[in-house]
Amino acid sequence: MFFIITARKYDTTQFAHFLIATTIYQLIVAFSSMGLGQWFIREFPNQADQKAFVSKFFKLQMWLGGMFYIVNIVAILLLYANTQIRWLSIILGTNIIFDNLIYAIKNLNVAEGRQRTTFSILVLDGFLKLLIGCFLFIQPISIIVLSLLTLVVRFSTLNIFLRVGSTNTLDFRALWHSRIEWTDIKHHILSNWKFVVIGSISIFYWRFANIIVSKFLTLHDVANYEISFRIFSICLLVPAVASATVFVRFNRLFKEGNFTALTGYYSQLLFAYNAFAFAGFAFIYPYANDILSIAFGEKFVDGTSCLRQMFLTFLIFPTVLLQATLIVAMKNEDIDMWLNVLGLVINIVLCCVGLYFIKSLSVVNYSIFISFLMFHILQNIFLIKKGIVKTLNCVAFYVFLTAFIVGYTMIANTFDHNWVFVLFCITFSIVILFRLTSKLKRVAI
Repeated sequence: MFFIITARKYDTTQFAHFLIATTIYQLIVAFSSMGLGQWFIREFPNQADQKAFVSKFFKLQMWLGGMFYIVNIVAILLLYANTQIRWLSIILGTNIIFDNLIYAIKNLNVAEGRQRTTFSILVLDGFLKLLIGCFLFIQPISIIVLSLLTLVVRFSTLNIFLRVGSTNTLDFRALWHSRIEWTDIKHHILSNWKFVVIGSISIFYWRFANIIVSKFLTLHDVANYEISFRIFSICLLVPAVASATVFVRFNRLFKEGNFTALTGYYSQLLFAYNAFAFAGFAFIYPYANDILSIAFGEKFVDGTSCLRQMFLTFLIFPTVLLQATLIVAMKNEDIDMWLNVLGLVINIVLCCVGLYFIKSLSVVNYSIFISFLMFHILQNIFLIKKGIVKTLNCVAFYVFLTAFIVGYTMIANTFDHNWVFVLFCITFSIVILFRLTSKLKRVAI
């Protein structure tokens, strides 16, 4: 809602400048935590002195936040000459320090099964940002002042996390006395550099694409891309939060050597993730124009095709996330890392080559989709070799995916979109009921 209000209340140029500054900050913050969250969750239960372990991890994140804030300033000075973009980046970049500390507490909560606390605090954070946005209806303020107010909200959220979101495991006295030695850096970062790549590349995919758009295309394209991505991100919240939770169970089942239970649990989740992904695409595609018109106003309706194209990736992104979580839980983070790197290279090459010939947002969206599709296929090849999935099931999925994209888009472009979505809902409900009935029969047997 905050994002929608700012899009409506500021002109396209100011809004795009705000988005560019936000993109730089989010791109840097993707690396600032060094992707150590999954490693921390996996190693936390094995520690004899958990308080000391948490204190060092927390302090390490604090130092990394400060270092990468400096990187943020240098990056913006090198990339953009616009004064407003620079000032916005300096202000918003301060969030890197706050986000790193919040990141540490969020992962501690996941390790201790206290995700509900994290959820409650982040909802409050969103509500406070919404209040700032609502203030624009009463009194117009400059985009610089707006950025300063969002910084105040993030600082308040950090304080709430420190007071309420952390447990007795985070000992502030131990934190004060803990020291980060070279051996700690070597052990926590250099020895786990694969997590740095894994934890940052997924964000780098999207943030770097926005920088490419700002360099090759117009400021209006920057706004259209970011609006589409925000809607994409909202739909992705459910599988993203779920993946953080299932990682703990994947890790436990793998440590126990219970591969039958691991495969069965993964199979159940795979169906749920795919169902969510196809339902999301089926809703967004016919109603994309209506969503943009109602939420962001007529000036961004021309972003309909961008939103539809971006949601092609949504058809596979949730399961990419699930499969990556499983691969890391099986202690194959090196495989996941190299798959991430390969996918990123494919994305950047397709983007740069495509935009050289065709100056269109479609090039960026299709490049992202193709790179994630290749990522998904390579993940399945690895899981087939591990005996987690079957070749026939994977081939059937890609055949169905192709048929669904072609068939549904043709129908949605030909007939009334309300009836198209109703037809999908009926078919979707029948498939879910059939799945549940089959499962109940197997349980009864």
